[in-house]
Amino acid sequence: MLRVLTALLFGFTSLAVLALEPFSNLPVDGEQRLFTIHGSNTVGAALAPNLVKEYLALKGAEGIEVVETGTENETIIRGFVRNSRTQVDVMIEAHGSGTGFKGLKSGAADIAAASRPVKDKEFELLKLKADMRAPQSEHIVGIDGLAIIVHPENPVSDLSVSEIAEIFSGGYQDWSELGGKPGPITVYARDDKSGTWDSFKGMVLGKSHQLVSDAERFESNDELSDRVSADINGIGFVGLASVRQARLVAVSDGSAKALYPNKLTVATEDYALARRLFMYTAGQPANPLVSEFLNFSLENSGQKIVAQTGFISQELQALKPEFYDELPQDFRQLTDNAKRLTINFRFKEGSAKLDNKALQDIERLVDYLQARNNNEVLLIGFGDKKKTEKRAKLLSKLRAMAVRRELVRNGIYPKESVGYGEYLPVASINRSEGRMKNRRVEVWLREGGALATAE
Repeated sequence: MLRVLTALLFGFTSLAVLALEPFSNLPVDGEQRLFTIHGSNTVGAALAPNLVKEYLALKGAEGIEVVETGTENETIIRGFVRNSRTQVDVMIEAHGSGTGFKGLKSGAADIAAASRPVKDKEFELLKLKADMRAPQSEHIVGIDGLAIIVHPENPVSDLSVSEIAEIFSGGYQDWSELGGKPGPITVYARDDKSGTWDSFKGMVLGKSHQLVSDAERFESNDELSDRVSADINGIGFVGLASVRQARLVAVSDGSAKALYPNKLTVATEDYALARRLFMYTAGQPANPLVSEFLNFSLENSGQKIVAQTGFISQELQALKPEFYDELPQDFRQLTDNAKRLTINFRFKEGSAKLDNKALQDIERLVDYLQARNNNEVLLIGFGDKKKTEKRAKLLSKLRAMAVRRELVRNGIYPKESVGYGEYLPVASINRSEGRMKNRRVEVWLREGGALATAE
């Protein structure tokens, strides 16, 4: 029932299977631009082109190629449809997340690619066109880990968010101050038009720190990464797909354990610098090809392209997290012989209402569980600090129950739904973003148990 309702509301088909119809009604011996994508370089450099190429191929196009326009970070993905002898293409301009929303406003873009959520000022800019935070407008196509990178021979292995903020604002100027070899720290950063910079500024620098004036800025993630890997004293930040020859640094937030970005920590957004990758439309697209392309990007075939490009897909996997071995006996007993799914359900303060990503994730979770009938489902809720520990535990339990209700509506009955309150924070309790990360429901599968479903 829920999946049918979700499809009707969002204009989406099942996330598991999406059949693409071959191109039709094209001008004979002509040329046709299918749609245009403006925005994030993180999305537009490789992910969007790879998704478009696969989409065109599944639609029956041949001879697909990437054509450079002569302008940096602008490409055309072009193919040929034999039965109509028509050339089709998609234009991608990847000059930063902000430019995508401007493109939607002007009508120059059909899709705004963004590596951070729509800002309030962009929401206001487009509010006469559409509600940019509505499910019809906001589409999460993958998860990226904002990677902190250093030279491969730099011995510093982990840093806190606050230490990173100090490094990039000039508070630390020599690696010896952080336990490294003596040498002046060289800061590399993305340009101020990029979503990567917006994410770093919001997640790390905040309002209390300013980037050092002598930081070298880059429009490209890959170019920045290559510069860091060639500079023994360098440090920078890039999207997870652009680590290349540099070395990752584990990151902690507040009292939480330092984590490296990987499939589990980024997909669940437990990693301190995890972020969602978006494609925005101004409401339900008038162009049916745009809707079809977005559907493809969200379903499993498209998510495989997300993973192949180097980002974290939203396809579910069951993994054993190493750091949970440190937890108390009762938690370890609950999760004994269990693996955690690469999915989290998160909530606003005082709320048990699922967000846009969570609604899509319910579908993914149902599809995943229905394909496996030999696992017991465990829902484990956590929360942020409240006036009393009892209230925090109750609210975390209610959130687990909210996820359970959606699964029950689809005929799946979790074995356990428990709440642990403010226990096990994954982010700082001193920041609103951190507190929201701590308000989560984890999904575990106990191996060997029978999946409870409706008869």
